[in-house]
Amino acid sequence: METTFYKYQGTGNDFIMIDDRDRTFTINQEVIAQLCHRRFGIGADGLILLQLEEGYDFRMVYFNADGREGSMCGNGGRCVVRFAHDLGLFESQTTFIAVDGAHDASVNVDQISLKMSPVSDIYHEADYDFMNTGSPHYVTFVEDIKNTTVVEQGRSIRYGSKFGPIGGTRGVEDETYSCGTGVTACALSAHLKEGWQSPIAVETLGGALEVAFKPISEEQFDDIYLIGPAKRVFTGFCKS
Repeated sequence: METTFYKYQGTGNDFIMIDDRDRTFTINQEVIAQLCHRRFGIGADGLILLQLEEGYDFRMVYFNADGREGSMCGNGGRCVVRFAHDLGLFESQTTFIAVDGAHDASVNVDQISLKMSPVSDIYHEADYDFMNTGSPHYVTFVEDIKNTTVVEQGRSIRYGSKFGPIGGTRGVEDETYSCGTGVTACALSAHLKEGWQSPIAVETLGGALEVAFKPISEEQFDDIYLIGPAKRVFTGFCKS
């Protein structure tokens, strides 16, 4: 079956978008992994289905690059909001449903502002914070980030005896250009450890994002917004 796909990116985090409002896309882990493969497929950090859902403008269904359905993806959320806006599903404000619940978002020419889920039960240690911002994240501070072996250190933490494996089987085993839920976790940790106030500007490998939030306590945050660009890259056809 030939399917029209749309490629979107948000600060370098790229996604295959499928308009699945008619629910005709066959969900198959091997097929999705093939489509996301950067040598033998379209190439993407993940695939997102946009489906209709009663009571909301749309439903976001996110799959990691390995073809498994994933937890919430912040940049994917911003990209699917841009996709839905391009499809004419709303004018400037939207409410959609994802795996972690309902999300509000707004759109202008340059940016998408996505309301993230509230964050609570943050685990504090002297050298790191651990929290779930839609996906679980371990946040630590380093002096020289350019020379930090992110992949090696991250893998040792993920599979270590204390946490391993974090979140069970995950679809990303490398440093990405950007991660929306990760950026959100870093901003909240910077507030807790360094006293930085909302909004916090964050520079990723793929570009600039901003995180606004309302601290309720050291264990809880609400009114969290992930703000930044999301753009269509190209449109094509694939076999699914």
